[in-house]
Formats: sequence, structure tokens, C-alpha cells
Amino acid sequence: MIRVLVAARSSVVRAGLESVVRSSSSLQLAGALEFALINSSDFQADVLLLEADDIQPDELSLPVVLLLDISDTALVNSALRSGARAVISREATPEEIESAIQAVNAGLIVIAPESLPDLLQDVRPIADALTEPLSERELEVLDVIAEGLSNKLIAHRLGISEHTVKTHAASIFAKLGAASRTEAVSLAIRRGLVML
Repeated sequence: MIRVLVAARSSVVRAGLESVVRSSSSLQLAGALEFALINSSDFQADVLLLEADDIQPDELSLPVVLLLDISDTALVNSALRSGARAVISREATPEEIESAIQAVNAGLIVIAPESLPDLLQDVRPIADALTEPLSERELEVLDVIAEGLSNKLIAHRLGISEHTVKTHAASIFAKLGAASRTEAVSLAIRRGLVML
């Protein structure tokens, strides 16, 4: 059972969201609050289901499923930047709300399909190109580094020596300007070199 804390400005909306949670066999209502009184740390909940125009960092002790006007791209962008894990329409069906809660509880991010075209227009690749591109073998090594494998396991998987893996890793770090594996993977993802 996923424990859901509900919060909304309007008591009518709050009652509707409570009803959605109560009618689901996979969800359990952990509590319901007025938007202004949110303090999710007072409740034992897994997900915060929130109907509002924005979210504040204080609300983020729980993963947030936010219902808002998804036609406003600026609002959707702001909500995602503030840490909302799901941004769905205020007009979402009970099934869509339940699915978003389940997805967020599983660690996924949910965005209403209608929002994607506008959001993708705002996505820009990193402007600066690598001064020296990664070789095909370095890209292979980087892919396996992104999986979190040790040098020994990378060497085994790619059929090369551990020393060669270390050499490739050092070259990858230098070309990306990274100081660690985590930073290298993060920079590679931002550049579209690695897909997780």
C-alpha cells in the first residue's frame, strides 16, 4: 500500500482527491491538509498529492505529485525545477492520478504528454563542444562506468585489461573535465553521450 498525503487549497478539491485515494486498492490515505498548513513531516506518508500553482522546498520531504494547469509551460517548468516528481493536469482522471502516484513511488518522473512539446523546446544541449571527442572505445567504457561497474568488471565485460580500463577512464575524465566517475557520468548524460 502506498500511503498518500493529500493537500489542496480548496476543500472541494481536497475531498475529491481524498475520494480518489480511498477508492484505490493500492493506495491508503495518510492524511489531508489545507495547502497553507502543509508540513508533510507530521505524517507517515510515501507520496504527497498536491493541487496548487507552485511548490516550495519545505514540501519536498516527500515525492510530490502536483496537479496544476499544464497549459502554462512556465508553471510546469517551475514545478519540475522545484522538485515535483510528477506534474499532471488538474483535469486528470482518477486512473491517471493513481498511475502517477504509483510511478513516483517507484522512483519515476511523470509529465503529462501534452506538456512535452513545449518543455522540449526549452531543452538546449550544452553549448560547448568537447575539445577532443571521445573515441568509440572510450564511449564503450563510459557506458559501462554509467552502470556502476568496477574497473575489474568493466575489463571482464569488454575483454580488455584493468590497466587499459584505468587509462580509458583517465582520458574520459580529462576530456569531460570531470574529477570523479559520478561527475563524468553526469556530464556525459547532459551532453547526450550516455542514456540511462
